Amino acid sequence: MDDPVVVEALAVRTADGPGQVRLLPPPTVSCELARAVSLWLDTSLQPLARGAFGRELTALHVGGGHECRRRNRQAQGQLSEHATGKALDIFSFQLGEEKQGGVAVSVEQPKGLEQSRFLDGVRQSACGAFMTVLGPGSDAAHANHLHVDIQQRRAASSRFCQ
Repeated sequence: MDDPVVVEALAVRTADGPGQVRLLPPPTVSCELARAVSLWLDTSLQPLARGAFGRELTALHVGGGHECRRRNRQAQGQLSEHATGKALDIFSFQLGEEKQGGVAVSVEQPKGLEQSRFLDGVRQSACGAFMTVLGPGSDAAHANHLHVDIQQRRAASSRFCQ
């Protein structure tokens, strides 16, 4: 992996000025992926969270940063983008601080229509920000999280979004 970084938090703009979104636990990813996630958080997710819940996005509960393995943990086949540090798995979104009544939105089990609509918006915005987006409904391996990656494709405009 070129330029690995451990990402504890990424800068975003909040309603009150500069802020940050923590990544829990801090994943090791490529610098290129960290930039893509930071831009997505700042330009799409933070405004989406404010619009849907009137709260700032404060954390992503993640897994699956850099991990040298094949796709879907198979014994054979192509390497996963996780092997290059160019993929991230997101399990839930924290809006506001838990101690002050914050809201956690689980990718696998959203609570109610408001959270389901928020996750629909998250997925749609991810499909514009990343080259690959997989989540619940795409396959069994992605039933409980949202996978995003920046895998280069034949055409720069080509994306895989399920």
